[in-house]
Amino acid sequence: MPAPDWEDLDVFLDEDEFACRVFVQRADGVELSLSGLFEDAYYDAQLGEYAMDSIRPRVWCQRVDVPGVQRGDTCRIEGTRYDILTEPQGDGTGMAMLELAVRNEPA
Repeated sequence: MPAPDWEDLDVFLDEDEFACRVFVQRADGVELSLSGLFEDAYYDAQLGEYAMDSIRPRVWCQRVDVPGVQRGDTCRIEGTRYDILTEPQGDGTGMAMLELAVRNEPA
């Protein structure tokens, strides 16, 4: 496999490799379908004597793929629904990160 071309983020976000399909539902009714890198990171944070386990799911995508996405919108990744906790946080390379929380669906 040839080395990825970092100028072409579509190559980096190839769903046949590491990326997955992300479906975003904006509060204004617009639905977006995009390719993203999903992380369901686990942190074991410690503050003095206190330890706290935390799961901080997030998804990385192209900044241009998430126009108008805001805190309070929702998304679905691999069958799980998430609340979007932040506006897209760009990293200066054309990528943006959305912090997520598992959505508590009513039973």
